[in-house]
Amino acid sequence: MGTMNLKMLLESKELERCPFPIPVGWFHVDFSENLKVGEIRNVQLFGQEWVLFRTESGKPGMSDPYCPHLGAHMGHGGKVCGEHLRCPFHHWEYDTSGWCKSIPYAKVMPPVVKKQAILRTLPMVEKYGMLWAWYHPQCEPPGFELPYIPEIEDATGYAGARRGSWTANTCIQEIAENGVDTAHLKFLHGAPGIPPVDASYDGPIMKLDIGKGYIVGTAYGPGLNVMRFNQHGITATMISYSVPISLEKTQMNMSFRHVDYAEGTPELHASKKVIDHMIGAAEGEESAGFESVDFVVWNNKKYRPNPLLCDGDGPVLQFRKWFKQFYPGQEDSTKI
Repeated sequence: MGTMNLKMLLESKELERCPFPIPVGWFHVDFSENLKVGEIRNVQLFGQEWVLFRTESGKPGMSDPYCPHLGAHMGHGGKVCGEHLRCPFHHWEYDTSGWCKSIPYAKVMPPVVKKQAILRTLPMVEKYGMLWAWYHPQCEPPGFELPYIPEIEDATGYAGARRGSWTANTCIQEIAENGVDTAHLKFLHGAPGIPPVDASYDGPIMKLDIGKGYIVGTAYGPGLNVMRFNQHGITATMISYSVPISLEKTQMNMSFRHVDYAEGTPELHASKKVIDHMIGAAEGEESAGFESVDFVVWNNKKYRPNPLLCDGDGPVLQFRKWFKQFYPGQEDSTKI
């Protein structure tokens, strides 16, 4: 017997559940209809609290809670005044970009307010009937744009109001890694086989082809994934938009859409069955949906930075290398 690899046997003691910061990207905050004009709400996302508001003209804003003046929490007693968020303490006002626009009693504004934003705010866009925020730990501007998704942007041609939301007690990278780990589909979900997976990477975009065209997906950073399931002559679409609540908690959100086939057609029946199958709700199905089985794994696993992989595994290491770009300053870290 040769020398034993003790490092491998003892590494488990050193493992962490979620050894990553909040990643950079566009993330879903809420559905547009849920934020009314003039409304202010405190939300917990990206490892901290934020003040979410909508100006009188309808522009969404999301800011750090604490006023740069004396630290009052603007989500408790603050007010939307026109296009500004007003602090309850001394009525300093800020726009959605974090620039101080009014100090009602100041004869001379502090010089810094003419030079830069003094309140941290997140860039926001409204798209797909949703509010999206760009998160970057060093406040850098958006590095890519959200894509056109016909299934949820076109006025006609698509149907399906089904959507779901689940909370997983793990970091967003662990959930995203499922996309390339096709071997678990057979063993955890009970799928009949292990489909081959091809992954290609282009900047913040990852393209997946699972089962040679069976499932074709595109990820746009960590916060948006569009998966098209091509079966029975139809295509059904799962739009996934997970968001990190904290370092160890992720809100998974999904919308399901299909072509607007006429009532009673076999295509409509097939489309609905494929969507049922995506979440493991189809009658007579042998395989289990992620809701019933993945959470048992996610909520209890630890992250192995040096996984022992075999020839049947998907491109896990390539995926981790791609994902690393969303952790600025972590490029030299060994934790991929």
